[in-house]
Amino acid sequence: MRWSKALIPTHKEEPADAETVSHRLMLRAGLMRKLTSGVYNYLPLGWRAIHKVERIVREEMDRAGCQEILMPVVSPAELWRESGRWDVYGKELWRVQDRNGRYFALGPTHEEVVTDIVRKEVRSYRELPFTLYQIQTKFRDELRPRFGVVRAREFIMKDAYSFHRDDASLDETYRDICDAYDRIFNRLSLTFRPVEAATGAIGGSVSHEYMVLSDTGESEVIVCDCGYAATDERAEGVVRPVQGEEDPKDMERADTPDAKTIEEVSEFLGVEPWRLVKTIIYEADGKPVAALIRGDREINEAKLALALGTDILEPASPEIIEKVTAAPVGFAGPVGLKGVEIMADHSVEPLVNIVVGANESDAHFVNVNRERDFEVTAFHDIALIAKGDECAKCGRELNSFRGIEVSQAFKLGTKYSSSMKATFLDEDGVAKPFIMGCYGLGVSRTVAAVIEQHNDEDGIVWPMAAAPFPVQILVINVKSEETMKVAEDLYGKLRAAGVDVLLDDRDDSPGAKFKDADLVGVPLRITVGERGLKRGAVEARVRRTKEQTDIPVESAVEEVLKLLETLD
Repeated sequence: MRWSKALIPTHKEEPADAETVSHRLMLRAGLMRKLTSGVYNYLPLGWRAIHKVERIVREEMDRAGCQEILMPVVSPAELWRESGRWDVYGKELWRVQDRNGRYFALGPTHEEVVTDIVRKEVRSYRELPFTLYQIQTKFRDELRPRFGVVRAREFIMKDAYSFHRDDASLDETYRDICDAYDRIFNRLSLTFRPVEAATGAIGGSVSHEYMVLSDTGESEVIVCDCGYAATDERAEGVVRPVQGEEDPKDMERADTPDAKTIEEVSEFLGVEPWRLVKTIIYEADGKPVAALIRGDREINEAKLALALGTDILEPASPEIIEKVTAAPVGFAGPVGLKGVEIMADHSVEPLVNIVVGANESDAHFVNVNRERDFEVTAFHDIALIAKGDECAKCGRELNSFRGIEVSQAFKLGTKYSSSMKATFLDEDGVAKPFIMGCYGLGVSRTVAAVIEQHNDEDGIVWPMAAAPFPVQILVINVKSEETMKVAEDLYGKLRAAGVDVLLDDRDDSPGAKFKDADLVGVPLRITVGERGLKRGAVEARVRRTKEQTDIPVESAVEEVLKLLETLD
């Protein structure tokens, strides 16, 4: 590709709305441009990088015995109603109507569609197991799209689905796909870690996410020296107690004008944040429920949903909160709360003389004690586990790191096959539901993750496997006939040897070209200039190490090919 003919709109300025390194560099290096919130156009360099990742994904999925298909972007609401997810999935599911008023979903994932395919085409246990996959655009109506393509509304994903006769077969395929993921991320030179994860709206009993380590990652991973690792949504642990022996005091009402948050109430009353107990009102399956958590901790909504046995859990609206508590948001409390279940985290159980909302505006109760002043329906582990808590496996102190989730695997069991009546006949002629697994990998998100781990102060530092071009030929003076002749000859011979080459033939200053070369991050730059040609050489520069060396013009093609073999 000739740069003079290509659309590579680089920018010197930092994008005002860029939140992460990958977001900033993908915009500055001209890989993509924002169309609207959470939706991006991929320009030539970005699209080439995506294709490089897709190629690796296809190779490894095919190596694992998977078969590629393509399913429609839209799927009828009837399928989603069969599985029960039309109402469960939540507001992230984009629902659209056709001209006849029929509802469809813009696919965020394709469990329903692939199950529909298999229930119509597969009859016998003899046809099992098998895995189908696709690489396709997905849609999720994210509440807060952020971090560029890391959390976008429209994105490219590889999603795979396996079908089995028993759990042992599922376990084997699950391991095979996880091994394929290991190979994919190793080939992309990523530092990553698989961790236990919550199953969320996909469902199932077991799930693992692959986390690419990144300080700017949106996910927090809880880890222990014993080997335990899980996302903060899934992590199990023990919240350390904070209170020693203390005698109960008489409950009192305290005016707290304009103090709603933990920080405001804590400062106003002069008490530690842990002594406050938050009462958060949710709606579970359409019914209000109260959840209690220590003031210095947060509720893990995935754990709370599991404790309640519900798939539909969301924070209650201000109107519902006021109806339940007779108070505006910020003053809910368990004392005198009627008609709702009260679930509490285990860390609340030993506390005495706590502070809670008084269920009236600008007021709290102090010196509240659970056994005397209110009743809890049940205690559960519903706290978001954090660094410093105790490992539930070994009791050691937990640590944490941040990461970008690039893929997730699920053991679905019969969640979809049972609800959608997808069955096969076993050797005895008995109809049984397929046992399923599903395996997602964010292709566009993986490109961003590569950039997060491979960059420096000058721009992107592409690993060879994901680089839009492995080689760039930079011409110092395009008006020099001799320089252009050497550059064109090298360009043509490298392309004939099967190398993708970016030829910077722009009539621009050398300084601007060098800046752009570092910004777009091509692994190997070959500079052709009059000074070097006087020595019979061109200059080779490795982007990652910044090592420079002269190579003879007459053997430049062979030397470049040798250099490329040494780069990762």
